[in-house]
Order: sequence, then C-alpha cells, then structure tokens
Amino acid sequence: MSRLRTAVIGAGHLGRIHAKLLGQVDGAELVAISDPFDAARQNAEKLFSVPTYADYRDVISQVDAAVIAAPTDLHFEIAKDFLKAGKHLLVEKPLTPSGEQANQLALLASAKRLTLQVGHVERFNPAFTALGDIGVDVKYVEAVRASRFPGRCLDVGVVMDLMIHDLDLVLSMTDSSITSVSASGVSVVSDHEDIAETRLEFACGLVANLKASRVSPTPARQMQVYGSGGFADIDFGTPSLSTVVPCHTLVDRSFELSQATENPLGYADQLFSQRLQCDTQELQPRNAILDELHDFVISVQTGVSPTVSGSAGARAVMVADQIITAIQERQWYSDARPTEIGPRAYARERIETRLRGENRRAA
Repeated sequence: MSRLRTAVIGAGHLGRIHAKLLGQVDGAELVAISDPFDAARQNAEKLFSVPTYADYRDVISQVDAAVIAAPTDLHFEIAKDFLKAGKHLLVEKPLTPSGEQANQLALLASAKRLTLQVGHVERFNPAFTALGDIGVDVKYVEAVRASRFPGRCLDVGVVMDLMIHDLDLVLSMTDSSITSVSASGVSVVSDHEDIAETRLEFACGLVANLKASRVSPTPARQMQVYGSGGFADIDFGTPSLSTVVPCHTLVDRSFELSQATENPLGYADQLFSQRLQCDTQELQPRNAILDELHDFVISVQTGVSPTVSGSAGARAVMVADQIITAIQERQWYSDARPTEIGPRAYARERIETRLRGENRRAA
C-alpha cells in the first residue's frame, strides 16, 4: 500500500508537533507544510526538510491528506477546500468555531466518503481507554481542567480551548440528547471567557458538571465518573485510574446494612474489603497525538471510522455553542444592567463594603 502523502497546515506549536510525529507513523509521509508567516515557514523548512508554502491552496493537489493545525477561525474554509478536492483530513480541535460550520464539514466528508477526524487527543489517553465497563451507563460526571495562561489559542474562549476536551469525553459516553444547559464564565485577561463552568443534563439521566480555567496557577486534568458499573477517578496527567466497583448485592439493591452489621460506625473496613473492590492503576504514559495520527492513517487505509469522527467533533462544537450562549446571557444580578451580563460583566460594589466605608468615614 502506498504511503499517505500528508501536509500540515499551520506551522505553529501544534503544527510542528504533528509534522515531527508524522515521520513515526507507518504508512504516512510528510510532503509539505503551509503557513502564511515567513518566519514560521523558514523554521519548518529547517526542521523538516520539506517544501513550505504561504498559501495552503498550493498544497492541495500534491497530497492525499492533511492535518489542519491553523487558528480555529480558519478551520472551516481550509477544511472545506480540502474536502471538496477529495482529501482526507485530521483537524485539530475544535473542528470549527461554530456548530453550524462543523456540521457542514461532517456532512461534506460523509457525502464524499472521506475520513474527517477531529483532534480530541484525550480519547487516546490510557487513563480514559482503561475505563472499561465503568464507562457504560454513566449517570454522573464531574471534571476539572485547568492550565496556566497559554498565551495562544486566544481566538476562542476556554470552553472551546480546554473544556471541549471533557465535553467530547462525556458525549462519547452517551448518544442521548441534552435537555438542559446552564453555565457561567468570566473573562480575566482575554476578550473571551477564561474561566467557565457548566451543568449539562441528558435525557438518559446523565448529569455532567464541567469546570475549566486557563488562568490557573495549578494545572489540573481530572475527571470523576459514576455509573452502575462503579466509580472511577481519572488523572489524565499522571496518567492514573482509580476505580471502586460494587458487588452485585449493592448493584441490585438487595444489600441491607442493618442485616450486615449491628455497628455501622465500625463497618468501613468490611465495606471496602467485602463489598467495594478498590483498585488503582498507574498507567504507562503514551504520546496521544502519535496514537491519534496512527488512528487517522488506519482509518484512511481501511475506511473504518476514526475514533473521533467529524460527526463526533461537530456534536462537541454544537454543545459548546450552547454553553457559550448560556455564558454570554448569564445575568449576575436579578436587575442586571447591560454591563452586568456575560463574561465581561462589571462587578458591583458589595453593599456591606460600601457601608463599612461610610461608617469609617463617619467615625
């Protein structure tokens, strides 16, 4: 089978990572890189010894596939041009800035029978792939994702930048529709929300509480999953997976605490030794982007849907749209003025603070 001639569109941080790792992917060959900035092209040409182009359109006819790692607001036009030309694509997350655009790309790829994969790399994290049965029939998810200020990806807010990772993971656990979205967010240094939280409720009964920040002094990538199969505590950074699996009498509700012991205060040791099986797996770290690229090439070669398809990526963006809308419409006071709505709202001086100041001045 011939090697997949692949271009990388965007020679920034992620683009350089993809270009480097493509050399380790069986069945793929990096043949070109495109970036509109001269300095980025010169650097890429030195690093990877392939031709570079200022205009991505000059690359289309030379390749079978492309990895799009350009700024998010350029994804739609670039991806549309490649798909119309019959090229397979791996597009960095988020697929596009809007759900409508993302859905258009997914439908176009499907109509042309092309692989469209979205770069949600946490799907390949060993802590998530090790979930097994606990990832089935999930009823409650709580996740926190935080980073120090990145100084990049500022064309979108933290929902599209970071939270969308956990959003995609939650959506991969259920096909059920969302019945309720509530959210709030605050802009700290950028024009978009830099801190955000949301509560999602699904028709199947699943509830997800997600938090994200890109102005945190302490990085975090953690998720807790509760379902009929047990409880899982995921640390994506370590990576590690801690699970608690209940015995069948707890699952079918036949267990009676009053019959098991006369002293509930001293039952903890027996509960965890006899009824709740606890396990912690320290997992071997893997290069999730490399695994993602392997998955992409295999999908192109075999026609099998990639782990994160275009439709899955579009679904994540459409839900993210709902969250962002809820953040923008968030009224911080019951009688909110226009400047007190959304992530860039002005905070009112607390009444108690003002009164204390008046009292000090009076004294």
